[in-house]
This record gives sequence, C-alpha cells and structure tokens, in this order.
Amino acid sequence: MSDDQTGNVRRPNANYKLSKPDDAVNKDEGLVFYYNRERRLENAPESVKKIYQDEGKPVRFGLFHSLVADKPRKALFIVIILLCAAILTFTMIGYFDTSYNLDGNRIEIVSTKYDGITTIVLKKTARRADAHTGAVDVAVSPVVQSNEEQFPVFYHRIFFTLESEETYRFAVPFDSPELVLLLQNEQNSVQIVFKPE
Repeated sequence: MSDDQTGNVRRPNANYKLSKPDDAVNKDEGLVFYYNRERRLENAPESVKKIYQDEGKPVRFGLFHSLVADKPRKALFIVIILLCAAILTFTMIGYFDTSYNLDGNRIEIVSTKYDGITTIVLKKTARRADAHTGAVDVAVSPVVQSNEEQFPVFYHRIFFTLESEETYRFAVPFDSPELVLLLQNEQNSVQIVFKPE
C-alpha cells in the first residue's frame, strides 16, 4: 500500500471503479449472516437441543460415572456384576472344585502321560483336626467298556500323616486315555475317574 500526499493510505485497487465505494456503507444496515446457531437450533430435534443445553454444565470425571453414563454402559456394568456374583457363588458352593473328600481329607489329582507311563500326583490337605491318618490303599486301572475285557490293576499303599498338606507321587505301568482310581481306608472309599493330560 502506498501513501498519498495527504497521509491517507491508498488501496492497491484505488484506480478501479468499485460497485459500492467505501463511504457508501450504511452503518444502520444489518449484515446478513447465513449461519446462525439460534435459528438453526429452532428446527433441530430435541436430542440436539439437549446436547447444546448441556454444553455449559461442568463435566465430572470419575470411574463409576463413566461406567454408568448411559443405558448400554449401565446394562453392561450390571451384567458384569451379576457374572462375578454367579462365579463367586458357584466357587463357594464347590461347583468348580475338582477335589474329593476322604474322611476329612481333601484329595486333588494331577496326572501326566509320558512314554507309555502315567504319573499320578495326589495332594492331600486336611480339612479338619480329626481327619483320617494312617494307611490308604490305592488301586488304579484303565476304564473298560465291557465286563469281558481283561484289564491291568495297579495296587499301591500310601500313609496319611498328621501333616496338614502332603503330596504323593507314583507311576502306573500302562497308558490309557481314561483311568479309574480307588482310594480306600478302613471306613470309607472314594472312586475317581480322570483323564491323564
């Protein structure tokens, strides 16, 4: 831009005839804006109006608030709570428990197969003070489909002591996809069918 002799700033397009000169602008004339939020919101649905009304409210951040902020999140949160409660209830009832009871002793079995030999691990945990101590006879055999088949039986004897937890390991000389184990003391017996891993 250049200055004329009077000190006024001249426009670069001063030599061109404009359709409306600068001094022809009427100050009282209102300018027309084509985007007006208030006019646009007059015809908007209620959900859009609600979003713009809630804009000024302060937002509270919190873990619980974000978990139940709307209906889908509330439903998901309630389902998660119900599933946790159901799992806890079934666990306390013993539905997921894979242990067995023999005269106050909790018995857990883990078995593995390797090279035609099955190794069995028995873990004994005393549940009460008067739990059985002493000799326990063990018999292991494959599960057979009919009474006519001959099947091997492995016999073993273990001794429960006064220790609260004990582990017993022994190997059976046969390989079968499913085994039956019989634990027996003087009063009671427990029969367990399991699959070696």
